[in-house]
Amino acid sequence: MAVDPAKFVREVRSEMARVTWPSRKETLVTTGLVFAMVALAAMFFFLVDQFIGIGIRVLFGMYA
Repeated sequence: MAVDPAKFVREVRSEMARVTWPSRKETLVTTGLVFAMVALAAMFFFLVDQFIGIGIRVLFGMYA
């Protein structure tokens, strides 16, 4: 199996030409949505953790 670096580079350039790159606006919108979803998930898990902690304290009679 022969390896031809020049052929490899040509194929990579050909594939790169086919890629549809997102615009700057699309990238910024998508990034903003990712940060928003991460913030929502963090708040959700924080609240669930707090409720479970309160439930465990009540269950075992360790009122803080």
